[in-house]
Amino acid sequence: MPNPQGTKPHETAVYTHGHHESVLRSHTWRTAANSAAYLLGSLKPHMRILDIGCGPGTITADLAELVPDGHVTGVDNAAEVLERARATAGERGLRNVDFAVADVNALEYPDDTFCVVHAHQVLQHLGDPVGALREMLRVTKPGGFVAVRESDYAAMTWYPEVPGMDDWLDLYERVARANGGEPDAGRRLKSWALAAGLTDVTATSSNWTYSTPAEREWWSGLWADRTVASSYAGRAVEGGHATHEQLGAISDTWREWGRREDGWFAVLHGEILCRKPAA
Repeated sequence: MPNPQGTKPHETAVYTHGHHESVLRSHTWRTAANSAAYLLGSLKPHMRILDIGCGPGTITADLAELVPDGHVTGVDNAAEVLERARATAGERGLRNVDFAVADVNALEYPDDTFCVVHAHQVLQHLGDPVGALREMLRVTKPGGFVAVRESDYAAMTWYPEVPGMDDWLDLYERVARANGGEPDAGRRLKSWALAAGLTDVTATSSNWTYSTPAEREWWSGLWADRTVASSYAGRAVEGGHATHEQLGAISDTWREWGRREDGWFAVLHGEILCRKPAA
């Protein structure tokens, strides 16, 4: 059963990025192929899927196409971004998908509802990722899957060592932790899953790599803009972590890296695919 009224946990962390255009520029690039490949081999056409933290819904829509006889529900705690997700599904003519506002800490679904409960880059922004995994497990059917993928900021690596890039990473990690999250979530996923009571856990990793001129321009540009214009920028200044001038310098550093012909950047992700024991 859903958590009873009056006893629901609530989110203590603040979402670091917000939904500025520079953030959605990244989120709308994501697909099931480039962000959930570890899960796709386990999908069946009839499955019912819950996609947590769905954002603008590009991964959600891909999952819906992969379960034509099933159904996908995308949820996010920001109502405004769900309008973008509904538009994405509508543009693709999908009829087996719906969207709702929800909090992963207290899902309004009965026990054993979904064949798959999926989250991409969500747990890193939560105050209690272990509790969230327990809630995800609760609404998963016996024999079904909890599937999570998280980036790991400290494991991100790049070349060349343009002065200032280390300042970006240090600042981001300080701001994210001050907001109550854990930016190095990828390496912790297996540990969190075991602490949540998941026993059949397959832990893997994969990465995004940006190296071509177009990829460097896109990746460096969105981070240059995010550093000075997104909610992350506001929280960095309001929290006393950086000045506007320091943010401007980091933004310029990103653009400098993006102009380097030998530029290369890799984003490591940890992944867990956990099967709920059959009843």
